[in-house]
Amino acid sequence: MLSRQLLERKEIKSIRDAEFQVFSQYGDDGIIQFLISRLKVPDRTFIEFGVENYKECNTRFLLMNNYWRGLVIDSDEKNIESIKQEGISWRYSLTAVKQFVTRDNINRIFAENSFSGELELLSIDVDGNDYWIWEAIKTLTPHIVIVEYNSMFGIKYPITIPYQEKFHRTAANRSNLYYGTSLKALHLLALQKGYSFIGCNSAGNNAYFIRRDKIELLAPISAVALEEGYVKAVFRECRDEQGRLTFLSEELRLDLIKDMPVWDVEREKTYTIKELFLAH
Repeated sequence: MLSRQLLERKEIKSIRDAEFQVFSQYGDDGIIQFLISRLKVPDRTFIEFGVENYKECNTRFLLMNNYWRGLVIDSDEKNIESIKQEGISWRYSLTAVKQFVTRDNINRIFAENSFSGELELLSIDVDGNDYWIWEAIKTLTPHIVIVEYNSMFGIKYPITIPYQEKFHRTAANRSNLYYGTSLKALHLLALQKGYSFIGCNSAGNNAYFIRRDKIELLAPISAVALEEGYVKAVFRECRDEQGRLTFLSEELRLDLIKDMPVWDVEREKTYTIKELFLAH
């Protein structure tokens, strides 16, 4: 296989060394192929939510290249119908479900679609309540967990947006910058759930966690410190009131969301962005 040949040519010292892109937004297809080649996964099952029309995602290559069985979830009916009408839905073992995922319904969605217990890979990218939804998952024990983080929140503070069941990123703030969780908040949650942090992709949007009882299989890859694994995002997705990209510097981007609230998961207290990042 091409993916195996690409990985065999590289000396893998960190997960970023394994990157290549087929269907993923950045180099996550390569990272995932490397991880599953080491973990020797038996069941070949995945769940991914926040997939839109499933053209650009973390698990499509797993489905088509490795013949895994999977569940994908999106809140937009048009996206789910598009997936169901595509040949991928009958050529492979893929279940596509329309649901707006919340911390109250996530475990029920899994159960209704016959996913529970051992799972090889879980990918979470909902542009909002990512931290809260992973925290709420009780019925699955994935080997690999991939969660989107908000690089603008840095690694000093363990913060996330406060939980809002119907959170919508653009409606919350027109800049599109206010969403998700800091890497430190995810790191603390991972420790509580029995996972080790092994790094982020080069683009600075996805963090990778391995169930602690599987980490030795990845040698020489191992758990890394937060400071070592963090990657600042390379992309600039800030938008103005008309929805146009603005390409602002990070300091100016923070100013656009300075009055927005964030929840410190360690102190259990709400702050504004200004109080944490822009105070003099």
